[in-house]
Amino acid sequence: MAAAEGRGDAVTSAGAPGKKGSSRFFFLVIVFMFWFSSYIYVPVLSPYVEHLGASYVMVGAVLGVYGLMQILFRLPIGIGSDVLNRRRPFIYLGLIASGASCLLFLAGAAPGWALAARAVSGIAASAWVVYSVMFAGYFPKEEAGRAMGMLQFTTVIAQLTSMMVSGYIVDHWGWNTPFVIGGIVAAAALLLALRLPEQQLEKRDAMRIKDLAGVVKEPLLVKVSLLSVLAHCVLFITMFGYTPNQALNIGASKESLGWLTLAFMLPHAVATLYGSRLFGRWLGDRGTLMLGFAGSAVFTLLIPSMPTLAALCATQIGNGFMQGLIFPLLLGKSVSGVAPFKRATAMGFYQAMYAIGMSSGPFVAGWMSAAYGLRGGFWLGAIAASLAAVLSWFWIRTAAENGKQLSGERQLPGR
Repeated sequence: MAAAEGRGDAVTSAGAPGKKGSSRFFFLVIVFMFWFSSYIYVPVLSPYVEHLGASYVMVGAVLGVYGLMQILFRLPIGIGSDVLNRRRPFIYLGLIASGASCLLFLAGAAPGWALAARAVSGIAASAWVVYSVMFAGYFPKEEAGRAMGMLQFTTVIAQLTSMMVSGYIVDHWGWNTPFVIGGIVAAAALLLALRLPEQQLEKRDAMRIKDLAGVVKEPLLVKVSLLSVLAHCVLFITMFGYTPNQALNIGASKESLGWLTLAFMLPHAVATLYGSRLFGRWLGDRGTLMLGFAGSAVFTLLIPSMPTLAALCATQIGNGFMQGLIFPLLLGKSVSGVAPFKRATAMGFYQAMYAIGMSSGPFVAGWMSAAYGLRGGFWLGAIAASLAAVLSWFWIRTAAENGKQLSGERQLPGR
């Protein structure tokens, strides 16, 4: 995730000829391929690791290491990009790591290999902070909303497409097929990325190391980052975590996991694009966040009691929509008080913080599931969402009273 740099006139490009329109198009193609290669195996990841003979604790470790690596790498990548005044090397890093993670999955049929592979995929996702700000730099400030909408739509479609086909190809061609396809797509995207022009801010706008402390002490950035920790804890316990296991436990086939993905992703995309704007007019930012978190708590709590795949999909529809209300608002607020030339650093901090939820959520849920069955992990997710709803009441009040409403703006996703 990231937000627009907001200074399109302060950005210069070098390295490859071509119009900005061409650069935008190829960048969106690369973004699609990047997320496709990273997410094609996500719906079957936890069942795959369980298939390798891992316990729920080990499954939690594999799911959680993805976030742990982002805790370690996202902020340094954001700082490095701003200090070096370069974007393109970090684009390459993301694609190389995405392809390498797929190769590691293929290297051995043991939980240890899966753990290493998922760790490398976390490094790939850490580069997303630079993808976000680089694409925003292709647009002038007044078109930031348009840039966000285009990148957001591409990301959601890539994730939805890859996750929809995942269960089908495993059911027909085996567990390794998603990793083969993911590696090929990442390699092809890397070749396309060679066409991208470099993007540099004017020297007077370069990020300095001494500016770092001021960025990470921004009060609103810290608060929304902690809320995002809880939001990602819920997300990586449910759709990107143990919900596919729950579906298989009640008799669903691996191929039918695509319906589970569709049930979550479509309402999630709709809410991300339009929900925050609509509900923001009615409830304000604080009310929208409270609704999203409280609703997610309810639907997460219902997951283990659903007797059929259809009923489980119904909880995914609700959870997808409610979580779609949350992420755009938190993302927009994370950089609302940060200067454009510091936004890669601020976004690096924000993404490193919420990666704590991506890591700790599924890991602790793995222990809960080992002790109480999958129900215990979903209880944990519901508690996290409920806590976030309460914190939203206290922490977002000042921003709402001061009129800092961002709900009418389109913001970027990204995980």
